[in-house]
Amino acid sequence: MATESDSLVDGIADAALAGVALLLTGGVSLLGIITAEALHPDYATTQEISDLGSTRPPDPVSYEPTATIFNATMLVSGALVLTAAFFLYRDGRRRALWLPLGVFGLGIFGVGVFPGDVTPWHGIFALLTFTSGGIAAALSARAVSKPFAYVCLLFGGFSLASLVYAIFLGDTGPLGDLELGGIERWVVYPLLVWVAGLGGYLLGERTDAADHTT
Repeated sequence: MATESDSLVDGIADAALAGVALLLTGGVSLLGIITAEALHPDYATTQEISDLGSTRPPDPVSYEPTATIFNATMLVSGALVLTAAFFLYRDGRRRALWLPLGVFGLGIFGVGVFPGDVTPWHGIFALLTFTSGGIAAALSARAVSKPFAYVCLLFGGFSLASLVYAIFLGDTGPLGDLELGGIERWVVYPLLVWVAGLGGYLLGERTDAADHTT
């Protein structure tokens, strides 16, 4: 367990630094995806999110500056999540919090390194991102207090359920009209909300601790 003295960087606790990184992840990811969508000349949200970086073979297509914006967004977001996981590890938090969060960050970073036209690596890292993100959100409920623990379970469970639906039913069934892009957003966006929420929770912990000492 880290002590108060060795968990500070310029007077800021490691948990608070992790919270800042996670809040930035939510903002950077959403703004980056929205910007890439707006600048794409021929894109619909029924398409897969990774199509913003490049569509898949055999005839991959990418557009600039959309591809660069999307891939850079994934690299920055992944690096921020990995940074948050490191600070939580150094702060002595439970493994159920920092370990799956780190795997989630690695997956996001890999999506930025390997756009959609790089097979099979893009698919591997995309699946790693979706799976580890849902698991990380659900497991984080064991490391936070209620009622936020219930929120973590809700978002993690919803994301994983949407992923299972996408894998086994694809764009068929009751959600078929959303197509793969819409269903994929049901997997991803709950995770971005959870990440930002976890960041706020960690920052709130620090604020509460300060209030109790005054």
